[in-house]
Amino acid sequence: MSYSIDQLNKHTQVLAEKVFMTDRLPHFDLLLREVRKLSQQAAPASTVVSLERGLLYGGLSLVGPYFHQQEFTSIDGSPESADDRGAYNKNKVIDKNFLRVPITKRAPIENTGIEDNSADLVLVPNLVHHIANQNALFSEMARITKPNGKVFIFEPTLRELHQIPDDYLRYTPYGMHEIMRSVGLQPIDTQLDGGPFSAIGYCWLQALEYMPPEERKKTEQWFYTEHWPRLKKWDEKFTINLVREHTKFPVGFSILAEKR
Repeated sequence: MSYSIDQLNKHTQVLAEKVFMTDRLPHFDLLLREVRKLSQQAAPASTVVSLERGLLYGGLSLVGPYFHQQEFTSIDGSPESADDRGAYNKNKVIDKNFLRVPITKRAPIENTGIEDNSADLVLVPNLVHHIANQNALFSEMARITKPNGKVFIFEPTLRELHQIPDDYLRYTPYGMHEIMRSVGLQPIDTQLDGGPFSAIGYCWLQALEYMPPEERKKTEQWFYTEHWPRLKKWDEKFTINLVREHTKFPVGFSILAEKR
């Protein structure tokens, strides 16, 4: 299946508005922007593997459409414990502009069945914190990547406990650099997104869900019309900690690494 630029733009819009809700969670713009850029840089017929949680979206890959010119394989690493929750996010992709690319297969993420040294690019979008066996996960990334091939990871630094019990850890970019280097993946580009004020906004979004419906409705009106716009402006204006050096407050980050 081949897609036009217009179709891909509309697919991106669905992901931004309905899946990642970037108006409320702007750090996910980093994920969408970088995946789109990598798809444009990938050579036609190159081999791309995406490690995802397709079960949540009815067995569909969120990033697959971008790689319609490549040999694309998606692995759903959802554990058996996720079966009880099922495809509870599938309503987010019920849109005529969402491009439906089925997940290739479901397999333990630590043992994907992909051949050694076969992938030019491995994508791990918003998944690492849901995998219990971190050593096996990163070893698998390195195993399936070709020498000089690339691995792209997007992860949050700030999240509520979610998809319980399959939520295991939060990395800093520097901690992830270390584990990537330990398996032969050399980070070549790291990007941080968000700041202290969007972090406050994220916590507010979570806190609102704890309020009874009537009180939530009143507080949401204040939050979305007054407080959240102000927080976003402050994040854009105040980007450097003026009290402590060597300090940052990202909400999410991405790493692009190369197999050496």
